[in-house]
Amino acid sequence: MRMEGPGTAHGIRPFARRFENAAAQLADSDKGFRHAPGTGDSARSSSARTSPRPGEDSSGGSGGAPLPRNGSADPYPKIELHVHLEGTIRPERLLDMARRNGVTLPADNVEALSALYRYRDFAHFLEMWRATTGTMRTEDDFRRAVLDYALEAKTHGVQYIETTFSPINRNKWDGIPYPAMFDGVTDGITAAAEHYGVTVRAMPSLIWGVDRDLAEECAQWAVRYRDRGIVGLDAGGNELARGNVSEFDRAVAIARDGGLGIVPHAGEAGGVHAIRDVLRWNPDGLQHGIAAAGDPALMAELVDRGTVLRVTPTSNVATRVVADIAEHPLPRLREAGVRCSIGTDDPALFGTTLGQEYELAERLGISPASAYRAGVDGSLCDDAVRQQLREVGDTAFGAAPPG
Repeated sequence: MRMEGPGTAHGIRPFARRFENAAAQLADSDKGFRHAPGTGDSARSSSARTSPRPGEDSSGGSGGAPLPRNGSADPYPKIELHVHLEGTIRPERLLDMARRNGVTLPADNVEALSALYRYRDFAHFLEMWRATTGTMRTEDDFRRAVLDYALEAKTHGVQYIETTFSPINRNKWDGIPYPAMFDGVTDGITAAAEHYGVTVRAMPSLIWGVDRDLAEECAQWAVRYRDRGIVGLDAGGNELARGNVSEFDRAVAIARDGGLGIVPHAGEAGGVHAIRDVLRWNPDGLQHGIAAAGDPALMAELVDRGTVLRVTPTSNVATRVVADIAEHPLPRLREAGVRCSIGTDDPALFGTTLGQEYELAERLGISPASAYRAGVDGSLCDDAVRQQLREVGDTAFGAAPPG
């Protein structure tokens, strides 16, 4: 089921095919999703104030969030369905956040921190993930993270983003209340649309192996924020320690009953069995799912189900899930008819951008038009938004072939 809150009017800015300075030229563009007064995201958004927060510029940004040096205005629109909010925070911002919140990081400067982002294996990546994501401690940290990434993604022509975040960890390890995290993320969603014309939606992620009561509590919070931009429920972490996924059946049911989609991580490090385990939930998509390339019958099943994979090429190589980009399974998935959208996963932790990922995917046989259209069909947005996204794609790439 793909649903968003009732009583909400939606719109997506038209895509400018060519522009020299994205930030300047799109400053007066349409403002993404529009919300009727008193409903949806804008009903209680603290970002609706007329004056900026301390440390922000007048456009609502986070005081000039550092962008990748090679960031540029790409010549075609993009959709990103697989990006972790915590993994979007660039080293400069991460260090600033850690100092402000009194959190000790494994390194105290940009160069040393960046050097730690070279991973021996998937377990090492998870170790660095845990060491850095705990810097997010306040409602405003979550809001700023959404805004920063919306601004960065805008320079790559991104029309629509679905990001995940991990509230269970922050609540149980750091004592951050659920409302602070969900309010921060959803206020950031509203502000990103208002200030940057970028449409963002989000989903909390369960953690493999966590107690079922915690999973169900997280699902309940997600449903409460459905009308403010929470569109689904994810599950991720260490697939090799996922245990019996039926422990999450009740949490998934809570999310489904509350109108949310289900898009778990599966088939990254956990192999084919990890994918088969989560098919019990009839997921709306899969984060990664690349292990399916080793099982023709499973690929055929994914095609029959219409399952869109949310693939992140650089991440798969950086975490050693794939030995070399030349061995990435994207070509095999494409040849089998499995549809794949393209994402960054954790762009700050992997030193990439969505523009780079689309280019890499194109070299592996996934055209920008194919990636974009898979993103449209695999998203959790409502039908009205989906139609507008299709129109943007048709303008940029030509009408989609029938069927």
